[in-house]
Amino acid sequence: MATVRLDRTIAFLRTVPFTALFTLVFLVIGAFTGSMFTPASEKPWYEFVATGLPAFEQGRWWTVFTSPFVASPPLAYLSVLVLVVVGFGWAERSFGTWRTVAIALSGHLVGVLGSAAIVAIVARTGWHWAEMLSQTYDVGPSCAAFAALVFAIATLPSPWRLRARAAVVVWVGVSLLYLGNLYDLEHAVALVVALIATGVIPSLRHKMSRPSHRERRLIALWGLIIIGVIQVIAMIVPYDGPLGQHSASSSFWDVLLDLVVIALIANGIRRGHRFAWIVALVLGAYNVLTAALSFLSIPALIDDGYIDQPQDILGQFVAPAFFWLALMVFLIAGRDAFRVPLRKAKRQLQAKEISRADMVDQLHGLGGGTISWMTSWPDNLRIEVEDGALAYQVHSGVAIQLGDAVVSAGRHANALSEFVTKAEEAGFVPCVFSAGAATDQAKPEGWRSIVVAEDTIVDLPGLAFTGKAWNHVRTAINRAGREGIEFRMLHLNEAPWSLLAQVRMISEQWTGDKGLPEMGFTLGTVDEALDPEVLVGVALDQEGNLHGVTSWLPVYSTTEPGRIAGWTLDLMRRRDEGFPPVMEFLIASSAKHFSEAGYDFLSLSGAPLVRGSEQDDEAIYRVLDQLSSLAEPLYGFKSLHRFKQKFNPRDEELYLLYRDEGDLPRIGIAILQAYLPDTKMRDIALSAVSTVRESHDAD
Repeated sequence: MATVRLDRTIAFLRTVPFTALFTLVFLVIGAFTGSMFTPASEKPWYEFVATGLPAFEQGRWWTVFTSPFVASPPLAYLSVLVLVVVGFGWAERSFGTWRTVAIALSGHLVGVLGSAAIVAIVARTGWHWAEMLSQTYDVGPSCAAFAALVFAIATLPSPWRLRARAAVVVWVGVSLLYLGNLYDLEHAVALVVALIATGVIPSLRHKMSRPSHRERRLIALWGLIIIGVIQVIAMIVPYDGPLGQHSASSSFWDVLLDLVVIALIANGIRRGHRFAWIVALVLGAYNVLTAALSFLSIPALIDDGYIDQPQDILGQFVAPAFFWLALMVFLIAGRDAFRVPLRKAKRQLQAKEISRADMVDQLHGLGGGTISWMTSWPDNLRIEVEDGALAYQVHSGVAIQLGDAVVSAGRHANALSEFVTKAEEAGFVPCVFSAGAATDQAKPEGWRSIVVAEDTIVDLPGLAFTGKAWNHVRTAINRAGREGIEFRMLHLNEAPWSLLAQVRMISEQWTGDKGLPEMGFTLGTVDEALDPEVLVGVALDQEGNLHGVTSWLPVYSTTEPGRIAGWTLDLMRRRDEGFPPVMEFLIASSAKHFSEAGYDFLSLSGAPLVRGSEQDDEAIYRVLDQLSSLAEPLYGFKSLHRFKQKFNPRDEELYLLYRDEGDLPRIGIAILQAYLPDTKMRDIALSAVSTVRESHDAD
């Protein structure tokens, strides 16, 4: 094991040689010079290796090449090493070694020389802070590491790119405004130039787009949290920055008021509630107005002897007001993201709702995918989008679009965009479950998709149960003939009462064995099989006893309006102690029936949480595999998928579309509730334990 780990470490280091070499040299020089143990600024050689305006005025330009290899004070080695390893390492893996060297060197030169130029100009104004920096030296590779980090962040997909950039900007901005050390100014200069460069370089430039409602809410939330944290730190930690010297603040009650209000409205801002948005604006206006009045009262405070100079009060009021004002501007500019009513009963998608009959008409005219008929089921909500419609359900604050939107070809992107906008405006997390390839390809920029099922398709033209691959099917058909089992295709709503009673009895028997109710969402029940447009295949013996039943949902053509192109398997129920291979017999007989009727295909439907073994072994897929393993004793999805392989189908992937990984926990809970809306988590857990225990005892 130790040898394997060593080999992996060596292999990793080979991918980041510059990062590894610089880190090693940086540590060796720190240990050799003693700057890792005592401040380098106390060493006699410090001014000959450090950068800063004094060094450049005295002609020590070589310091731009010596300063990156030393840090001061010793504790700085910890933070700088983290920044170096992350910044250099990430950039080197993204851009390669020589490009990373160029980025790091450029960032260091721009930060050091640019800040020195700014200090030289501003110091002439007599500003206390600038005059102090004009006599200051600095060492360390942090400018280079910041530049590399900003370039690496440019490779992130949306929305993580915006979030990471915002985090770095806030970090550097707060440090500059409150602490105002020379290296804070250097970081700010390097950061600004790196952001401009990544926006200009074609390979790193991204199409500008407005942040989504969700992004605006998250940015506003983190803005509130950061302001609160900054005010607490400023209240207890003295500093000497651009706004003057500041000791422990006496504004305890003002800060406490802000913190209490922020805590009360934070979740509302995250959800986009209009009330929380109004309260945030009022709180921001209060802080800005307080700062303005304090600023106007400075002359009077100096005359009365309460303060000696303006800098004594500027830091206390003006700095927080700057952040509050920025947040207010952001909230007002993004006001459309904060329209969610406070009351849950009023939250709904602001779109024209349609009836089930209207949805069926859309399916007849526009067609759909193999699960599109499920959009007509009663538990779904349906809205108009584009030239068609879509169905969705809401659970745990998540709006789950079921399958593809029923729209004309080429309009899936607009339909999905409309659904996402409406869902976010209502305060819901949007996602699409069991989407086909067309919707997956039309997903918005930055969205992710994972395979959650594999639809099994049997092509009907020329279908013949010949060859070794069909042995199981032929055996079932031949045995049914010998034992007098007859196949019939019918509409269940027109079936005799006695047959319908047997169908319900078999279904209730199956449900009782599971200890859980029948699943919904993409799995129908007898009620859905009673739809007049749904066909049902039954297996009856000579005495009229029902041995098994399958239901088939129509799949309307997307190219020939009104024509049924295929059928999708939904309900599968068999009688206990009945004809053993009844499901093989029913599906094969149904396929033969539909083939002779001239249909194009059968979908044996996709088993939830089942994917091909060739899929990428990513973390999210490993989680889905674990969930599938937990559900297997209860519903046997994997066993069902293996059973369908007897019919030699081809597979088509079905996807879950989502904004980013942060939504997945809530989406997982919502999908579970969609399948089992009336079941408590405790019942699911007890049933799983009981089933696993029974399986273990049987073994």
